[in-house]
Amino acid sequence: MSESEPLTGEALALDLVNTRPLSGDGRVDLLGTPRQLSRWLALEADRLGEGHAEEAEEGRAAEGDAGEEPGAGELVAVHAVRGYTEAVVRALLDAVEPPAAALRGLTEAQRAAPAVRELGWDGTAVTAVPRRTGPLGVRVAAALAEAAVELLTDPAIGRLKECEADGCVMVFLPAHPRRRWCSPARCGNRARVARYYQRHSVAREPRC
Repeated sequence: MSESEPLTGEALALDLVNTRPLSGDGRVDLLGTPRQLSRWLALEADRLGEGHAEEAEEGRAAEGDAGEEPGAGELVAVHAVRGYTEAVVRALLDAVEPPAAALRGLTEAQRAAPAVRELGWDGTAVTAVPRRTGPLGVRVAAALAEAAVELLTDPAIGRLKECEADGCVMVFLPAHPRRRWCSPARCGNRARVARYYQRHSVAREPRC
């Protein structure tokens, strides 16, 4: 897995936080351009589809340059929600009270585009699909803020961990308490290689 590829597979809110990995030059923004945001929305389209129909449609359209494309305004809105979410996540990792501004920011992001359950008929039963109104950035930010709230208020958040690899700031919710790495293919493999070279370098050291 390339370091420039977003890490996905965690809760949607953690996937969002993990779009700012650490490199030798500091934090890198994997959602730094509208095109990068489009690709990330496409990667997460199925997750956004769990109660966020319109946002999922925009994500799927992004890869084909169809539909409403994210722009600078959408980047600002998504970056804001990411910052609020990470502030709360880091506070929970440190076992301290989350910043009030971050909690308020996530609340306001949801309030800007609340989901309304739109009723319909599929031919056999009444259906209800959550839909939002407003600009794309506001809708996507609201959906991501809602995902963050769902995660942060879930009892499972008590299992939250940061990757143990040196120079990694990725966060995850382990299914098994012994999990140590954000990704076996990324940090797990790097740690195994480092241990291998350490063992063999010690074995090659000359003895007096």
